[in-house]
Amino acid sequence: MSRLDPGFAPAKVNLYLRVTGRRADGFHLLDSLAVFAGVGDRVSATPADTLALSLAGPEAGALAAEPDNLVLRAARALAQAAGVSRGAALRLEKNLPIASGIGGGSADAAAALRVLAALWGVSADLPAMAERLGADVPVCVTGQPARMQGVGEVLSPVPSLPPCGLLLANPRLPLATPAVFRARQGGFSPEASLPEAWADAADLADWLRPLGNDLQAAAITLCPPVAEVLAAIAARPGCLLARMSGSGATCFGLFATAAEAAGAAAALPAGWWRWGGALAT
Repeated sequence: MSRLDPGFAPAKVNLYLRVTGRRADGFHLLDSLAVFAGVGDRVSATPADTLALSLAGPEAGALAAEPDNLVLRAARALAQAAGVSRGAALRLEKNLPIASGIGGGSADAAAALRVLAALWGVSADLPAMAERLGADVPVCVTGQPARMQGVGEVLSPVPSLPPCGLLLANPRLPLATPAVFRARQGGFSPEASLPEAWADAADLADWLRPLGNDLQAAAITLCPPVAEVLAAIAARPGCLLARMSGSGATCFGLFATAAEAAGAAAALPAGWWRWGGALAT
């Protein structure tokens, strides 16, 4: 199902994001290339009589007032689907900022499904279950680069990605996805045409450049510091492309190497959440 360490919940990054339409129920249709970073949260589980969740990590404080987050909802969904009467003591080490456009909550839910399936020894259709938990959860269950279409549930393989450095930065300002979609203006975009391959990081950046992120302008309207983050990333030596991920406010930069990305991240303001390393391929 996945090459991931089951408990690792890596940041999901939308290298491009196009809004291609809207369903009758109001949900928007998307076209996006989703990839994963080498930074993320971690979910672990041990046997217990009931389901419970404890929080740790540098970003845990932002979740303290959320008594029923997506990890617990994923756990209950799996228990019900598999007919499991046992519980589990879940622990979430939160390293990713919340409401930040890099799928942190979705990745956490996906990791919870994986670790609990292993703990309880159950066989379940985790991707199908993930669809009911949120648009980003299916791709996070697989943990592999994929093209996302529909409302996020339609996944298809993509050409092998070249080695790249990836920088992530967030101004520590949450952005609610529904608000960003409401603020979006303009029509819909056509779907992208994927090539057979990318020669290197520069070739990937050149292909991505015209595709954009259809939510970026709306996010900047709601959260002007996004523009500051984008400008700071673009100004770092070696940056091939700077763009916002998802509905923001996290932005990313593509670099030729992980070392360049890590060095660029270290040079950004210390008050931002930032990370630099390798793009998971």
